[in-house]
Amino acid sequence: MMTTIFEVIKGGLHTTFQDLGRGGFQRFGVPVSGAMDSYSMQLANILVGNNRNEACLEACLIGPTLVAREPISLAITGADFDPKVNGKSVPMWTTLNMKKGDILSFGKWREGVYAYIAVAGGLKATSYFHSKAVDERIGLGKTVETGDIIKGQPKLLKDRLTFHPSIIPSYPTEIQVAIVKGPHLDVIPSNYRKAFFEKTFTLEPNSNRMGYRLHSDDIYLKEITSIWSDAVPHGGIQILPNGQPIILMADRQTTGGYPRIGTVATTDISNVAQLVPRGKLRFYWITIEEAQKRYRKRESILKKLSYFRKQLK
Repeated sequence: MMTTIFEVIKGGLHTTFQDLGRGGFQRFGVPVSGAMDSYSMQLANILVGNNRNEACLEACLIGPTLVAREPISLAITGADFDPKVNGKSVPMWTTLNMKKGDILSFGKWREGVYAYIAVAGGLKATSYFHSKAVDERIGLGKTVETGDIIKGQPKLLKDRLTFHPSIIPSYPTEIQVAIVKGPHLDVIPSNYRKAFFEKTFTLEPNSNRMGYRLHSDDIYLKEITSIWSDAVPHGGIQILPNGQPIILMADRQTTGGYPRIGTVATTDISNVAQLVPRGKLRFYWITIEEAQKRYRKRESILKKLSYFRKQLK
């Protein structure tokens, strides 16, 4: 039975419902969307015994303030904004219980960009193309705002699960990013390709869920051949005519006409998503086989954790 879980006192900076996105509709021009940091989102769901694709609340840099209207179990993962219950700091990456009337809030930013709040039993949100993921830019859902009511089917869990530190990621302000070769290397000059891996890029503050804009003063292009627009992948790195790259993120468009030098390995996309504005990053090549190996390893960990959590129910 659906009931009110939270009353929203403050919506935060850009809080939305996100799951793993709406796959299978790019050919119709519908973006995938979904969680910016899918690894942290899935871990939040595992902590509360949900399916890994259940929608969570995704908060960006400034978390919301929520009043519980039912006893609930929840988990908070991803970026650390100093979560608090009734004004007292509570741990992340663990199962928490809240009583009716308890207030969840957030304090000062500590690290990362996107935090995830999962509630046992799941959250009610409108589904578009088989996904609850919000993409406000194209009219699929909206941000969580002050005064909103969030509903769901809350469960109060008996067993508390806490992850081992080896499972919990950290979010440094300087990262190394693995990429696989893109399809347009032949139109990108060799001197640029060489410089691309030698330079350190800065994440621009005007980046968003659609794309992360990078900048380096020491890299440029005199000219670059245009390409036919084609389908673009999550993590694809487009090179603009001025030589500055853009990493395509969760709300990326479905096609693009800028050449792509490479694609961020799936297991590194979460690290990129959690990089703060003005953060630094450098790139290095890996093979498709190595990227697949890393993905299989991460997927194996998630499956094992999910199975173990469900045995505790």
